[in-house]
Amino acid sequence: MKAHWLLGAALALFPATVQAQKYDERPATLVPATEGFNYERRIVEIPMRDGVKLHTIILIPKGAHDAGIVMTRTPYSADGMTGKGGNNADLASSITGYDNATDVIVEGGYIRVVQDVRGKYGSQGIAMMNPPLHDTALNPTHTDDSTDTYDTIDWLVKHLPESNRKVGIMGISYDGFLSLMPLIDPHPALVVAVPENPMVDGWRGDDWFHNGAFRLGIDYIWEQIATRDNSSPYARTTYDEYDSAMRAGSAGALAKAHGLDQIGFWRKLSAHPAYDSFWQAQAMDQVLARYPLKVPVMLVHGLWDQEDIYGATAVYRALKPKDTAGNMVYLTMGPWYHGQQIDEGSALGDIKWEQDTAKWWRRTVLAPFLAHYLKGTPMDVAPVTAFQSGTNQWQRLPGWSAQPAMTKLFLQPGDAVGFAPAPATAPVQTADYVSDPAHPVTNVARPVRPVGYEDNHWKAWLVGDQRVVSSRPDVLTFTGPALTQAVTIAGQPVVHLTAATSGTDSDWVVKLIDVYPDQVPSDPKMGGYQLAVGMDIFRGRYREGLDHAVAVKPGVPLAYSWALPHANHVFLPGHRIMVQVQSSWFPLYDRNPQSFVPNIFFAKPADYVKATQQVTVSGPDQSYIALPVVP
Repeated sequence: MKAHWLLGAALALFPATVQAQKYDERPATLVPATEGFNYERRIVEIPMRDGVKLHTIILIPKGAHDAGIVMTRTPYSADGMTGKGGNNADLASSITGYDNATDVIVEGGYIRVVQDVRGKYGSQGIAMMNPPLHDTALNPTHTDDSTDTYDTIDWLVKHLPESNRKVGIMGISYDGFLSLMPLIDPHPALVVAVPENPMVDGWRGDDWFHNGAFRLGIDYIWEQIATRDNSSPYARTTYDEYDSAMRAGSAGALAKAHGLDQIGFWRKLSAHPAYDSFWQAQAMDQVLARYPLKVPVMLVHGLWDQEDIYGATAVYRALKPKDTAGNMVYLTMGPWYHGQQIDEGSALGDIKWEQDTAKWWRRTVLAPFLAHYLKGTPMDVAPVTAFQSGTNQWQRLPGWSAQPAMTKLFLQPGDAVGFAPAPATAPVQTADYVSDPAHPVTNVARPVRPVGYEDNHWKAWLVGDQRVVSSRPDVLTFTGPALTQAVTIAGQPVVHLTAATSGTDSDWVVKLIDVYPDQVPSDPKMGGYQLAVGMDIFRGRYREGLDHAVAVKPGVPLAYSWALPHANHVFLPGHRIMVQVQSSWFPLYDRNPQSFVPNIFFAKPADYVKATQQVTVSGPDQSYIALPVVP
């Protein structure tokens, strides 16, 4: 009886129907307090012409009236770029960080607008990497980033009474691409654009390839395209990224191991290793060349941009001929890594500029440029503002890329380099080395750490001391004598390499280097420093045409030609000019197997073979670099 009584008492404590909790001390929607804020934060889901709504953050300075609008569109989180929830009472503090020229925006009193693009973070729709133009074979929908920008601006000027209905768009990297797209069919209220370090041509020299060589080592990009919120699917398997890339073998095998073969853009990318219509149709310099120029634009270029060193100057070349009055297309060339112009700019790696170049540019060039178009104030901004490294001085120039007469810098026997060719009667000589894919030349010293880690080399690797590889037997190093007078270059050096390989495919990497004097008393560690002024890679299979691959004839000297990045540099007296040649640059670029395969993305382990490389250094086909020397 006692047991039955206890069981009944226990059951009485638990009613047959358990009532759900109805009371909650938290409000359904918490309205944040704004006491002490110097701005108002508005969150709007702006409808596009097809009904898709894009998540948009609008920051309006307190008391704003007749204010211009500075807009950025991004796949990197509008909430994150504007204070991550609006819990900071200070506008400057809320927009300090990526893609915010904070001092210019705040001091200019502008309304700040940041919007998530389709399919990213808070925005509806389907995400695409650099969506091509609407109603085309590559994008059959009726919308793209040009139409979305148009619809967004149309909403802003109709719903922000605090504005003067003038809008400027600016952004870095992918956001720079998004600042170019509106130029195709600009809204009448779009009065100025500042594309900074924009993604323009992913095959020729921006994020994905350089002249056909795949950029294997920028794995953080996969994190951005794989998921809506950029959460990383890229699991780290080694401390040194060199190890994981080598163990995988090909780029395709590495992608599959990390699950990236599930991504639509990866499948497109790996199916188009050559510069075919897929890439050409998306190249923004070629796209914009087909449209009239209606909006004043300032293109911002980093002379040592490790991500998008091709795009800004390519668009400048495409648009400048349309600027018949000379007041529509401007260019800035600063001594910066990717996006450093909104950061601190007194140095890049070990190279010191003797001034905060980024702050100077923002105050002297960017601020008056935006104010002129968004406020109507006068400006005194040169058509081209270019930093000259070596002298470390800013220049005001009337234009850029009007190449001076090119001067040939020859590779010479005895590991020398100079402006005199070998005598016409000199026998043909070569400088030889063995390139082994099993032991590739690295782009930085190991361990190679991922982007985003404090010990990674990513921001400043382009100015890194090239002595890290100059003594390797598979790197040719040609050095000139100490200069007795300055040599100034302004433009784009062009490589003319005559070389043979025992393989049926090959990569060629050429570096133009400024070698510091053996001793630099003011900064001893710079003694003998090898500063790359310009360097780039070319995949040999595209020698006969970038749009198709052809096997290289083994043992036959062939001519290869490609341009290095733009340079504005002075080789000072006492310095020496150096040229390095090599056949791998790993793990930044995937390894060439050196035997011809249809698609290097899917090369097999047996395809990777050693090759003997021979670079011609005398005779009628002597290798040289054409330098844009300024008299």
